[in-house]
Amino acid sequence: MDTHDVEPPIDLTLVLLTVEEAARRLRIGRTLCFRLIGTGELESVPVGRLRRVPVGAVHDYVARLRTTHRRAVPTP
Repeated sequence: MDTHDVEPPIDLTLVLLTVEEAARRLRIGRTLCFRLIGTGELESVPVGRLRRVPVGAVHDYVARLRTTHRRAVPTP
């Protein structure tokens, strides 16, 4: 196995994530993650000149997706 294919372990103590870390947790690309931040779908905060995603924002985004999906799926 190539060492470039191995993902770094997730540090559960982090409070703020880089955009790349948030994208990795969501299993999406970096570009899509920036697009979600740009549209306001995924909360982010400025830290100096940097952009960070609160860990809770990742969970909130997934919760909204799940709620939207439940409403969109018709019940039999």
